[in-house]
Amino acid sequence: MMTRRRWIADEVSGNRAALVGEHARHLALVLRAQVGQEFEIATGREVHHATVTNVRDDRVEFELGETVTQASGVNITVAMSIFKFDRMEWAIEKCTELGVLKIIPMVAARTEPHLAAASRKRVERWRRIVQQASEQSRRDFVPEIMTPVPFNELVSMSVGLRLFLSEFEKKTTLKDAVVSSKPDSVLLAFGPEGGWKEQEVSAFIAHGWTSASLGQTILRAETAVIAAVAITASVLTS
Repeated sequence: MMTRRRWIADEVSGNRAALVGEHARHLALVLRAQVGQEFEIATGREVHHATVTNVRDDRVEFELGETVTQASGVNITVAMSIFKFDRMEWAIEKCTELGVLKIIPMVAARTEPHLAAASRKRVERWRRIVQQASEQSRRDFVPEIMTPVPFNELVSMSVGLRLFLSEFEKKTTLKDAVVSSKPDSVLLAFGPEGGWKEQEVSAFIAHGWTSASLGQTILRAETAVIAAVAITASVLTS
């Protein structure tokens, strides 16, 4: 039997759900949804079989039926220092596919000033990317994309096991750090293309973060993000 396409609801009320705006237009105008068609609708807590009850260009409504699955995912938050937008968007898409809970764009000391200045205008685009990637990968919910934060705000966050990836770490691998802690949640921080400044490393240590390594090879920013998330997710779900 063909797998039903999954959509993530914009609105949920009781046994009703809806897609709105551009989200609805794709289903209504491109895919030509019709009343009576069946899809899977994720509501943030559950995934339901659902039947289309009304179609307009900017709004598609559903009646929710039986529950298919409970919401799932991995409790990983990714804080990535802002880097070149095309490669950063690729990393955001892949983090979404891997099931992360939240993505925090961050301005580090070596973040290029023009990228930092332009980053706030990119947030809505990033949110569209995670919306589309979530549905394509059949996720139950869309990960949160925060507005960009400065380094000093990130370093003060307290979320489970906090790890910052560092090419200078020689003893502790990322996998070992996660395995030894057996955390319920992990916050991973990635530096910009020029790496962390010494003052930032000192600040991480002073705030109780743990330094971790992905090995001896120097990875591009987006490669490091994807590799680290895949390793961490594997440990958390094993």
